[in-house]
Amino acid sequence: MTSSSSETGGALILPDYAPVPAASLGPALNEQGYHVGRVERNLFWVTDGTYQSAFLTTPDGVVVFDAPPTIGHNLRRAVDEVTAAEGVGNTVTHLVYSHHHADHAGAANLFGDGVVRIGHVETRRLLLRDDDPTRPAPEVTFEDRYTLQVGGERVELAWHGPNHSPDNIFIHFPDHDALMAIDIVNAGWVPVYNVNLSEDVPGYIGAGEQAESYPWKHLISGHLGRLATRDDVALHRRYVDDIVEGCYAALASVDPTPYLGKYRENVWAALRGYLDAVTERAAAPVIAKYTGVLAAADIEEFTTSTTFMILQSIRLDRGVGSQVHP
Repeated sequence: MTSSSSETGGALILPDYAPVPAASLGPALNEQGYHVGRVERNLFWVTDGTYQSAFLTTPDGVVVFDAPPTIGHNLRRAVDEVTAAEGVGNTVTHLVYSHHHADHAGAANLFGDGVVRIGHVETRRLLLRDDDPTRPAPEVTFEDRYTLQVGGERVELAWHGPNHSPDNIFIHFPDHDALMAIDIVNAGWVPVYNVNLSEDVPGYIGAGEQAESYPWKHLISGHLGRLATRDDVALHRRYVDDIVEGCYAALASVDPTPYLGKYRENVWAALRGYLDAVTERAAAPVIAKYTGVLAAADIEEFTTSTTFMILQSIRLDRGVGSQVHP
């Protein structure tokens, strides 16, 4: 495997990676570039192979959950396709934000001004701050829990603390055997850079266990081409746990003395050498173990950067390795 691109004689040479396991792939997309499928009964999910959204059809209208811009107008097409086939109305009456990030909400304006938008109080604050016209701030907000009832259907929204973002919520469909938890588990894939670009590492690590505490069969995870299962969450947690265990072992075994001796007054160079060595020792066995099991495990920068972030959380949040000067 070549881990980085390079240029030879002006030609860009791109790296090769291990094949994506078949189990990590989802259904084929249609000619317009999306797939829409039934989760349970009148709950449906939509994917473009990279991002996911969901919607619930009811006698009183359609409730949309997240509106990723990469799916964009195909979300409207998916709603129209399903409602026509089901013989129900296609008017979108409600839109629920999982969190404020533009990659999951940047098409929220496509459904007009008459839609009731719902989100966490922090989602509203952050969207007002960001002032992005594609992501109108929610008018209906909650702090800890909110029960959405539309057309005889019930959806439970809950905030269990910061994880991927300060406002990321869990969306439970108790009558559809489904959970929507975004940017935590990537079904069949490793997290991308820096623990899935998460802002709260302890919260992110604990979010997998939080998801498992709900009763569900289908997980809408926000990314990639298929729904996740409970086995996917268990595998994700083992991957993260292996990184955590590796970080503790590396912190206990890598000696900083050579780096301090070499660089002396250049303390940042010494710190870089030491932390890179600890990160590499923790990440290398995880990369080897999960290559061929989780897609993109051999893209070393993903696991390495995630390991670095977890390592820093262990040092800074848990205080491991801190020493008080005598």
